[in-house]
Amino acid sequence: MRRIRPRRSPAVPLLLAVWAGAAGVLWLWWRNTPAISDDTGKILGAGRITGLLAGYLMALVVLQMARVPALERRVGSDRVARWHAMTGRYTLCLVLAHVFLIMWGYAAQAGRGLGDIVAQTVDSVNQLPDMGKAAIGTGLLVVVGLLSVGPVRRRIPYDTWYHVHLLTYAAVFLTFWHQLTTGNDFAVEPVASTVWYALYGSVTALLLWYRVLTPLRLNLRHRMRVEAVIEETPGIVSVLIGGRRLHRMGAEAGQFFRWRFLAPGMRFSSHPYSLSAAPRPDMLRITVKAIGDHSARLRELAPGTRVWAEGPYGALTAQRRSRGKVLLVAGGVGITPMRALFETLPGASGDITLLYRANSTQDLALWDELAGIADERGARLMYAVNSPDGERPDISAETLARKIPDVERHDVFLCGPPGFAQSVYEALRGAGVPARRIHHESFEM
Repeated sequence: MRRIRPRRSPAVPLLLAVWAGAAGVLWLWWRNTPAISDDTGKILGAGRITGLLAGYLMALVVLQMARVPALERRVGSDRVARWHAMTGRYTLCLVLAHVFLIMWGYAAQAGRGLGDIVAQTVDSVNQLPDMGKAAIGTGLLVVVGLLSVGPVRRRIPYDTWYHVHLLTYAAVFLTFWHQLTTGNDFAVEPVASTVWYALYGSVTALLLWYRVLTPLRLNLRHRMRVEAVIEETPGIVSVLIGGRRLHRMGAEAGQFFRWRFLAPGMRFSSHPYSLSAAPRPDMLRITVKAIGDHSARLRELAPGTRVWAEGPYGALTAQRRSRGKVLLVAGGVGITPMRALFETLPGASGDITLLYRANSTQDLALWDELAGIADERGARLMYAVNSPDGERPDISAETLARKIPDVERHDVFLCGPPGFAQSVYEALRGAGVPARRIHHESFEM
C-alpha cells in the first residue's frame, strides 16, 4: 500500500497528437492554396479544407473503433466511445459541407447557379474518377449518422444499430479513393499522398489486428464454454464461464468483455458485460439484469454452450487508485464491476467502503456475497433503497460527508446509469472529492 502509483491516463497526450495532426492538415491546405481573388475560389477553397479535415477525421473514427488496448484499457472504453460519437458527428458535418461547397464551386465554374447543385453533383459522379464510390460511401455515412441520433438510437434494437454501425468501415473504404484521385492537394504533393496512405494503412492494420486476429487467437487458446447459469434475484442471473488458462487473458477486476454466446438466436449478438467476480484460472463470471432481448435470454443458456469473447476492456481497475482509502459507489447493475473490486482491492480494515443504490432490497443483487466479503475484510457495506412509499434516498454532498466523514480523502470508483452517475459525481465534488480521484465508467456501451 505504501507503493501505490496510479496509472496515468494517456488521454491528454493523445488529444494533443490529434490536434497536431489537424494542424498538419491545415498546413497542407495553406501550402497548396494560391491567392484567392474571386468568390468561386473561396467556395472551392472552403470545400477543399472541409474535405481534408473530413478525411483525417474518418481515419480517427476507424481508429476509435479498433479497440486498441492503449485506448480501451488506459483511457477507458466509455470515454473512447464518447470520442468516437463526437468525431463521427464532426466528420459527417464536414463531409456534407465538403460535398455542398465543392459542388457549388464546380457549378459556379461551369456558369451554373446555386440551384443547379444537384445536376452538377450527378455530372461529377458520372464523370470524375472514384466519385461513384464516394457517393455510395457518403450515403452510408448519412444512414449511420441518422441511426446514431439519440432519439432514433434508443428506439431501435441494439443489435440492429450495432450491425448497421459496421457499415462505417465500408463508407470509409469507398470514400478514401477519391481523396487521392481528385484531391488537388495530393496531386501536387506526393509526400502528402504517402502520408495519407500511411495513416489509413496503419489504422487498417490496427483494426485487423485487434478486431479480428486478437479475438481469434484468444478464443482458440482459451476455449470458453458456459458452465452454469444461476438466478441471483428475479430478473438477474449470473453466468459462469469456464475455459483453459483463463488467468493468461490478463483480465482484472472492474473490466468487461464483449460476449457472444453461440446458442440459437444469439450467435450474431455481441454485448458488453462486466466481470462480477475476480477472474480465476478456470472460471469467469458475469451477472446480468434482464433489460433487453439478449440479456433476458441468458437464463436459457445450456451448460456447454460455446462462448466467443473479446477483451478485456475498461479502465475501471485498481491501477487508477491513488489513495489508501477507497469508496465504491454502484447503482443498479453497476454493482457487477464494483463487486469484483470490493473483493480484490488491497486495504486494511476500514479502508474500503461500498455504497450500493437500488430501488428495493429485493433488487440488491449479490448482497449475501457482498456481506460475506465485508465481514471477511473488515470493509464497510452500505445500501440506499427507496422508502416503502417510493421516495428516493438522499445521496447528497451533506449526506456523504455525514456518513463518511473523511470522504474527501478517498479515491472513488463509480458505476451506474448515466443519470445516477452524474448526480453522485456532483455530490462527491460538493463533498470535496477532487475530480481526478473520481473514477467512473458507464456500463451502457
